Amino acid sequence: MLRSMYSGVSGMRGFQTKLDVIGNNIANVNTVGFKAGRVMFQDILSQTVAGVTAPEEGERGGVNARQIGLGVSIGSIDTIHTAGSAMTTNQPNDLRIDGDGFFVVSAGADGEMLLTRAGNFTLDSARQLVTSDGMFVLDSGGAPIVLDEEVTAYSISQDGMIIGVTVDGQVEVAQLGIAKVVNPSGLEKLGGNLYRMTVNANPDGEFDLLTANDAETGTGAIISGQLEMSNVDLTAEFTEMIVAQRGFQANSRIITTSDEILQEVVNLKR
Repeated sequence: MLRSMYSGVSGMRGFQTKLDVIGNNIANVNTVGFKAGRVMFQDILSQTVAGVTAPEEGERGGVNARQIGLGVSIGSIDTIHTAGSAMTTNQPNDLRIDGDGFFVVSAGADGEMLLTRAGNFTLDSARQLVTSDGMFVLDSGGAPIVLDEEVTAYSISQDGMIIGVTVDGQVEVAQLGIAKVVNPSGLEKLGGNLYRMTVNANPDGEFDLLTANDAETGTGAIISGQLEMSNVDLTAEFTEMIVAQRGFQANSRIITTSDEILQEVVNLKR
């Protein structure tokens, strides 16, 4: 069989994956805290027809190797953690991290700690600060944030401190916990705008709960009344979609041409 046919098949598979990633990016163009993905290709190991010949000074020159490529494969599917645009909502529970860091949430008091950049939080009937899915938002000590009944109003400062207002004045309720990640692209996506820590995101797959707007740890400031929107650039995505479509068509043409050549070979014997 012709090597070109299998190369064309590998190219079609690669560009199909690229289209899948682009489609997911476009579908999440308005998802709060969403980070776009990208596909990187790499060539498959080449078949060596003839090896390298070393030169001999004054006698003969060197000869390069003759290698035939065998197609393409997916090198990586990266998550791009650039900052998304800010959307002002004027809701005090809507939070945006202006810089590095992730909010820390948990499904229960002793549940697994997960990370998110989506700060569309709400206050439930038990006066607990939760996500839209009912997960607890954790403070810098790893505990769920609960407002006492004496607190009639509150605000959130840039360092994540929740300052409550009572009949006796102002009181510090809790401080939001922030996680710093060395390699955000190494986080595992779980859906629902959530990420799980992995051993390639932080050493040993662990993280400490920090505070926001800390120059020593490099965490960003928390902006209340704003949300971080998706970082998907529609112009770039549609351009990449055109490139992927044409690449898919070109590889399909390779298969068609290879098939025509095979047909000619079969017709040699009539």
